[in-house]
Amino acid sequence: MSIGLTEQEKVRRVTLKRLIDLGINPYPAELFPINTNSKEIKEGYKEAENNFQEVVVAGRFMSKRIMGKASFAEIQDAYGKIQIYINRDEICTGEDKTMYNDVFKKYLDIGDIVGVKGKVFKTQVGEISVHATELILLTKSLRPLPIVKTDSDGKTHDAFTDPEQRYRQRYTDLIVNPHVKEAFIKRTKLTNSMRQFLNHKGYLEVETPILQPIYGGAAARPFKTHHNTLDMTLYLRIANELYLKKLIVGGFDGVYEFAKDFRNEGMSRFHNPEFTQMELYVAYKDYYWMMDLVEEMVEKIALDIHGKTEVQVRKNTINFQRPWKRYTMYEAIEHFTGVDISEMNEAELRITAEKLEVPIDETMGRGKLIDEIFGEKCEPLLIQPTFITDYPVEMSPLAKKHRSKEGLVERFEAVCNGKEICNAFTELNDPIDQRARFEEQLELGKRGDDEAMILDEDFLRAIEIGMPPTSGLGIGIDRLAMIMTNSNSIQDVLFFPQMRPEKKAIEMSDSEKTIFEVLKKEGNLEIADLKEKAGLSGKQWDKGLKGLTKLGLTKVEVNGDTKTICLK
Repeated sequence: MSIGLTEQEKVRRVTLKRLIDLGINPYPAELFPINTNSKEIKEGYKEAENNFQEVVVAGRFMSKRIMGKASFAEIQDAYGKIQIYINRDEICTGEDKTMYNDVFKKYLDIGDIVGVKGKVFKTQVGEISVHATELILLTKSLRPLPIVKTDSDGKTHDAFTDPEQRYRQRYTDLIVNPHVKEAFIKRTKLTNSMRQFLNHKGYLEVETPILQPIYGGAAARPFKTHHNTLDMTLYLRIANELYLKKLIVGGFDGVYEFAKDFRNEGMSRFHNPEFTQMELYVAYKDYYWMMDLVEEMVEKIALDIHGKTEVQVRKNTINFQRPWKRYTMYEAIEHFTGVDISEMNEAELRITAEKLEVPIDETMGRGKLIDEIFGEKCEPLLIQPTFITDYPVEMSPLAKKHRSKEGLVERFEAVCNGKEICNAFTELNDPIDQRARFEEQLELGKRGDDEAMILDEDFLRAIEIGMPPTSGLGIGIDRLAMIMTNSNSIQDVLFFPQMRPEKKAIEMSDSEKTIFEVLKKEGNLEIADLKEKAGLSGKQWDKGLKGLTKLGLTKVEVNGDTKTICLK
């Protein structure tokens, strides 16, 4: 619970007013002409060449060491940290020493953003630094940073490591834990590498609607909204598959999209309700061809990010070098459980799932039961990249029936480090078969499966016009980024992951604060004892107690003639 401003926040607001009174604008609008950065200086400075003699840098104060007429500070920019040497008589060339004695020493705080003009030199201990000739305040920070301290033994104290705080205040996380940036830089390299690969193949990057009148393309629950002007229900897309296939119908040979998709489901370290996937559809191809493409593309991504195909993910070394191992789904289940389920009906699968201690419920059809068995008993054991192929038809309403295996479809998933990273089909382009599959999904929905697909008449109309033989792929960018960055949670590769609502700060009057603090310290108290310990006048007491009740922070417990005030 946060109550009002902290002492430091109050002090910084007083400091802000003093700066303004001195005629210093704490938030100037003018361009500040930076011409280099900490990385360029540290990598490029040569003492013998005496270069970097007119530098203009900017960054955030991360430390100050006041030493009389001369001091050192450290600023942090987007590329790292660099030391600044500040001499009173050099930044205050006239008689007025206010800029050093008051502004720098008293009014500039850790977290303030400053501009520095000066020249680069090397200190006696060999540290490359900027000798300031001018210091300009660019932004006054009104909240203190959680400063990480390292003692003489190298131990870290007060580190900003609480996951909820880090994910909720990513801006603070990036400042005080600059290594966090590396995961996001690698994520961008990942998407750039993938985009470059697909563009080189000649495929067209496109955009399709996020707000959709009918959601489809996956088995998931949607988020629902309402369009006021059209007076109609719309859904945030759960996938962009059906729209991309319509473009294949329209005559494009290959299209792809980096899509933000939304699924109204639980959150975990592998799931965020808003996530990114890349979907690709290529005409005149099949799922065998797509497996080869996925191997080639992901191998390239690993090389572009790490310079090698091996990636360390916690205790596992994962090698993305082609070719990858391949199992059919039935082969994988038999390999890891010793049970052949290929000929089992729904009732037999239920018995098998129970014997294997796989959680199931009465809404699950044959396909869902197989999926649960695979997910519980096989997927977590697949560490090296592996293709799982040839899924039961019940699990894949949008995939083409297998050309030679009855009851199966031409589908694969790539699994790595125990989790699915992509899903692909030889796409179903038979409109009669597709309608029948949609109708089967409707029946599952009636049984209570809230992730069953719904029937999309416009998509059926499109493939009735005729969709060429096509292979499609969906690859989870967040999951792949977790592996490529050795991240333990999906929240570590999302700048702003979805979080539960933050508890709002509660403003209290002085009398409310006094009573509240007594209850926090003493615990539940009878009214007379509480009134005595609070030491408030009758009017203040009445107002304070009523105010806390209104805020929902206290309650009264009655036991006979005794009334006790308790914190909720």
